[in-house]
Amino acid sequence: MRALRFGYGVAVTTLTKKLRYPSLFRSYSSSGPPDPPSLTGIDPNSVASTVSCPNSQHLQDDDVSAIDAGSSLRKPVCMWPGMYHSPATNALWQARSIFDTPSSDVDSVTEKTPSHSRTTILYPFSSDYILREQYRNPWNGIRAGKLLEDLDALAGTISFKHCFNNAGMADSLLLVTASVDKMVIKKPILVDIDLKIVGAVTWVGRSSMEIQLEVLQPTEETSDPLDSQALVANFTFVARDSKTGKSAIINQITPETEREKSLWKEAEERNKLRKKRRQEKKKEIENEKEAERLNALLAEGRVFIDMPALADRDSILIKDTCLQNSLVCQPQQRNTHGRIFGGFLMRRAFELAFATAYTFAGSAPLFLEVDHVDFLKPVDVGNFLRLKSCVLFTELENPDKPLINVEVVAHVTRPEFRSAEVSNKFYFTFTTSSDAMRNGRIRSVVPATEEEARRIIERMDAEKQM
Repeated sequence: MRALRFGYGVAVTTLTKKLRYPSLFRSYSSSGPPDPPSLTGIDPNSVASTVSCPNSQHLQDDDVSAIDAGSSLRKPVCMWPGMYHSPATNALWQARSIFDTPSSDVDSVTEKTPSHSRTTILYPFSSDYILREQYRNPWNGIRAGKLLEDLDALAGTISFKHCFNNAGMADSLLLVTASVDKMVIKKPILVDIDLKIVGAVTWVGRSSMEIQLEVLQPTEETSDPLDSQALVANFTFVARDSKTGKSAIINQITPETEREKSLWKEAEERNKLRKKRRQEKKKEIENEKEAERLNALLAEGRVFIDMPALADRDSILIKDTCLQNSLVCQPQQRNTHGRIFGGFLMRRAFELAFATAYTFAGSAPLFLEVDHVDFLKPVDVGNFLRLKSCVLFTELENPDKPLINVEVVAHVTRPEFRSAEVSNKFYFTFTTSSDAMRNGRIRSVVPATEEEARRIIERMDAEKQM
């Protein structure tokens, strides 16, 4: 009798799910679920087959087949080790599956054009309820952290398509995210309008490359392609020998169109600027002007420490804005070499920064930009990761649009060795709506230590250079 009751419950549950989510059962026949798609004979330049969306034809390129971000959520796929279920990451694993076929005779290093790596992923939010719910935040907007994670995964796919020519290279070459340039939200990204991400390799050095990604969301009111551009991101990837860890030579790039040549020149300039900044960071603050800036920042902090009853009530110490969380890195977030995806780290950092700005401002903050990111040390599966955030400084010149600058530092902690190293530093900028400011004002943030004051000066200078 118990068995009969259990079977009846399963049948009713399945029927209820069919009525509530018919699209989930659409592809299944009476004979059972379809076999996983074959991994042989896949074109490395297409990454995955296109599933057309009737409401998204205006997002399709004439010369590039877009990957339907929703299709991979429905089709059963082979469970590759470490698969992390994100549309962009699924595309990465599908791209790498081409090496299940016999090795080709392509030379180890060759020249490619940007078109070889150009990839488009389509998000049919307007017609795909399941996909839309994956990216919706509590305020009916886009989950920016999840989008940042997808950008990193897609950049990894593009770098893979550019660098690898045969299965031997896939075993010997390791590609890692080296840095991410400052990203600025140009217009609000909506969760109920179709979106696509387009990217390609734009510049190549000896062992590094830059990938530019565009987040596009056209609406009926936008006729100019530039008006549909919501975000532009530039990722720098470096190639390492998987055995020695030393830099490895990668395929060079030959721009063909005028736009590709222009993007190559812009990327070359950014690469020179990155090298210059690395040299400048090594210099210590020594001159009198910088010492005066330090003392000015520390003046109010000393009042908080020495005479707290007399401290400015419109200010707050940096340490009193801090939040942190910890996690053990799981194998589900790893790439083919056992390292944690940079996009996963970026998403976790963003979500902590958002919570920090939320508790500081007293209302849901509006995300504006993420600054340049350097990936200092790799994060491996099983690492104990601690994320520490704080409001580093605020900009209150415009009362209607105060800026909240949040710093998140990721530490790889090894309790068994009593050690902790900084893996990444992230800097996010938020603001608040004018309606949220009616109940109060944003407080200024002051440092209590010289180290905190130096961090503020470094960030302020970096903001001015952008």
